[in-house]
Amino acid sequence: MIEWSEQHLMIRDTVKRFVDEEIVPNLEALEHGDMPPYDILRKLIQTFGMDEMARARFAKQIAAEKAGSASGKKDRGAKKEESQGSDGRGDATAMSLIPIIEICRYCPGMVTAMGVSLGLTSAAIMSKGTTEQKERWALDLMTFDKVGAWAITEPGSGSDAFGSMKSTAVDNGDGTYTLNGNKTFITNGPYADTIVFICKLDEPGVDPKDRKIMNFILEKGMEGLTQTQPMRKMGLHSSPTGELFLSDVVVSKDHLLGGKPVERSKSGAKDTFSMERSGVAAMALGMIERCLELSLKYAKERVQFGKPIGEFQLIQEKLARMEVARINVENMVFRTIEGAELGRGITFAEASAMKLYSARAAVEVAMEAVQIYGGNGYMSEYLVEQLARDAKVLQIYAGTDEIQISAIARDLLSRP
Repeated sequence: MIEWSEQHLMIRDTVKRFVDEEIVPNLEALEHGDMPPYDILRKLIQTFGMDEMARARFAKQIAAEKAGSASGKKDRGAKKEESQGSDGRGDATAMSLIPIIEICRYCPGMVTAMGVSLGLTSAAIMSKGTTEQKERWALDLMTFDKVGAWAITEPGSGSDAFGSMKSTAVDNGDGTYTLNGNKTFITNGPYADTIVFICKLDEPGVDPKDRKIMNFILEKGMEGLTQTQPMRKMGLHSSPTGELFLSDVVVSKDHLLGGKPVERSKSGAKDTFSMERSGVAAMALGMIERCLELSLKYAKERVQFGKPIGEFQLIQEKLARMEVARINVENMVFRTIEGAELGRGITFAEASAMKLYSARAAVEVAMEAVQIYGGNGYMSEYLVEQLARDAKVLQIYAGTDEIQISAIARDLLSRP
């Protein structure tokens, strides 16, 4: 794949109109006010029929599970057959990435808020939960009627999320568990209705690093659960981030995701991180495209020493490097779409490579855009200032640059 199809471009134009009409007029309130993004995101999902598509997918999967397929091999096999041809999974992947790209041209935080609720929280329940848990919690998340949060990071844990995890679950022996712990940097944490809380089983005599991983589904308002107000941060102001405090929260076993601990292989977490990391390329592409557009416009209009600054070679070099970055990141997005069309997913190492390059490219392009704007680029009334702040987090969340490098190198060294 080397370019967007006509169908893709039509969808892109439709999304652009929504962004221009619903997001751009509210940028000031989203960025500097107290306007959570959720009403606009719900309108987006309803406008494009994503809620109805989610209901249809959900009904099909639940019906299959109740009929005995357990949404397993039969269902996946059928989906694989359906995905063959030019209108298969490739188009579905493209149509999921195009809104990410277009929204990130103005408001990357909204994508983060939406992605964690739809792409992490609901996906975790749909992939690991029992049929009863899916019916109870997943559909409202898939339609965005409720907001979800995925809580793994803890104060002091950083990149060693599992090894440094201190949150615990005590088996009370009566079909209930008592949960304690503190989670931080939780996207949607302040407003989440449904939370997937990841902790370790309290197993006396077992080394903490070897204890079983437990995922619990929590609900807003549970006794002992505190959701803080949004934290102040450098960028992504339109994505509310908060802390969670659990003090003797008692839950019944039906809140234990899947009814059992997670396998120690952590393969489920790897799948989650792969999904996050490959999505960063789409986010970066939107930010890079917008920074380049704004920089080109400014370079033509801004006059210094008697001529537009775009006529100076140093400015031309910056613009040229921006275009190279845009082409490279766009090709990564195209590769993701083409891989989906061929039925080949993104490996963990590939997702890490995509995230490493695209995150660095977005930061470099955004900072060069600020440089081209000069003093104006440092002022908050210019969008490049916001995009420069927003881009930095791409090098941090879903694994820092250093973690991506380690993942890529380990994969390379493991090859024969």
